[in-house]
Amino acid sequence: MPRQVFEYDQPERFVAGTVGEPGARTFFLQAVDGARVTSVALEKQQVSVLAERVDELLDEVLRRSGGTAAVPAVAPAEVEDTAPLSAPILEEFRVGTMALEWDEESDRVVITAQAQATEESDEDDLVPAEEGEGPDLLRVRLTGSAARAFVRRALSVVQAGRPPCPFCALPLDPEGHVCPRANGYRR
Repeated sequence: MPRQVFEYDQPERFVAGTVGEPGARTFFLQAVDGARVTSVALEKQQVSVLAERVDELLDEVLRRSGGTAAVPAVAPAEVEDTAPLSAPILEEFRVGTMALEWDEESDRVVITAQAQATEESDEDDLVPAEEGEGPDLLRVRLTGSAARAFVRRALSVVQAGRPPCPFCALPLDPEGHVCPRANGYRR
């Protein structure tokens, strides 16, 4: 079956969001342009790492350009997106491999998310979009300010989960927590 490639060049929205209660959340990346909506599922850790790497990439672009690149140092308040994910949320695929790059010609961050490899192919490398076969792909091009806004929201979504236990740092559940450090022995 030929691969589906979802391309977004400066979408109206590109956000990370969740569905479900803390402890049982499903994480999504969602690109929206007009009536076109693409949602892909991924792990919490993938969202966190992607946000950190995008932020590092933008800082490096600013450093190398001497501050002349069209990248703000922080996310402008006017591009902040706190709205929920656009409904209906239909998972196109689960993300396996991601790539990140800076396109110097257009001054854009390019985020590429590829579907997990199927069981019959153990290919974990990113397959170029130009190839007709391979896992489905989402490619999004963002301005510097849109990328900074993505980072801000993604990090806040990740941190909005269950609070950590003050003793063991594992997540606290609303119905209780069996702490491995509280094994009955107190000093």
